[in-house]
Amino acid sequence: MKKNNFVRKKIAIPHMGNYFLALKEMVEPLGDIVYTPMITKKTIDLGSRHSPESACVPFKYNLGNYIEALDKGANYIVQAGGGCRFGYYGEVQEEILRKLGYEFEFFKFPNDYNPLRLGRALQKVNPNVSLLTIFKSFGRTLLKIRALDEVEEYLRLNIGFEENKGELEKIFKQFLPDLNKAKGLMEIDRVRKDYLEKVKGVKINKPKDPIRVGILGEVYVVMEPFSNFFIEKQLAAKGIEVHRHTSLSSTLHDLFLDKRVMKEFLKEAYPYLENDTGAHGTETVGLAHKLAKEGFDGAIHIKPFGCIPEVNAMSPLHRLSSDYKFPIIYFSFDSQTSETGVKTRLEAFYDLLIMKKQKNG
Repeated sequence: MKKNNFVRKKIAIPHMGNYFLALKEMVEPLGDIVYTPMITKKTIDLGSRHSPESACVPFKYNLGNYIEALDKGANYIVQAGGGCRFGYYGEVQEEILRKLGYEFEFFKFPNDYNPLRLGRALQKVNPNVSLLTIFKSFGRTLLKIRALDEVEEYLRLNIGFEENKGELEKIFKQFLPDLNKAKGLMEIDRVRKDYLEKVKGVKINKPKDPIRVGILGEVYVVMEPFSNFFIEKQLAAKGIEVHRHTSLSSTLHDLFLDKRVMKEFLKEAYPYLENDTGAHGTETVGLAHKLAKEGFDGAIHIKPFGCIPEVNAMSPLHRLSSDYKFPIIYFSFDSQTSETGVKTRLEAFYDLLIMKKQKNG
């Protein structure tokens, strides 16, 4: 293709938490980014209206996000895929969108995330961009992912204990646009370090032995707060130290070290699980066992309704919970899930944790 004949793409990436700010770095050299709205009820309503009833909520949220992006002028859609049936959803989503009359091109990330294969695939989006430029964009993407995960992790552990309520949230709202504007590796790392210093400078009044709860489950509903009704914020508001292993950093780490990591998760899950359940189900059981042995007060297991790997994890989790007297509450999310019902059950779970803490204290 001749350079002067190339028409730049208008590229859209679906939202998942704040990771859009990092992932857009990967495709920004290839075209113009179309900024879609953050996920709202409109997103899930749009996606549900045009999705098969049996499709899981990540499918519906992504489809709704695609429709919002196409309505804003996007003509090129990026889909990450996944390790379960979600990895095969791209073709179905593409067919649905074409039947709705949208004209666009569709890019699906290779499921193995091999950097060279991914770089060459992305280069086809814009043949005028060199592999070196694309690989540099990978570096910026990974550093922004690290920055997001490190700052958000600090907030999860401490936001429920700040002396001046709202201070950490205010800093975080300043952090996101500053990270978005940062371009070079040194600038991105400076923003990361500056904001880690800022959040760590906020006065925290945490008890010596706070209630500690782990969040487990399917990656999308764990990492996209709107899809789980901002469950982490609800816990923090009750003075709970929230722990979450699953992040984009951990997911990418596990992808590149797949065999070794899976062996570790299976080892940690034993004797409650002896074979891989697929996707993140094995990780869920292994992490729950680790939390129970480390003396955590409880865990929350969240998944899309009908998610097979996480359904397979539930029986081992029940046995583990019984053996360790380790409370685990289970939430399945779909487009009809009631936010009021989730809040009511969380209240009851919190009361249970308080009673358990007082009894053991």
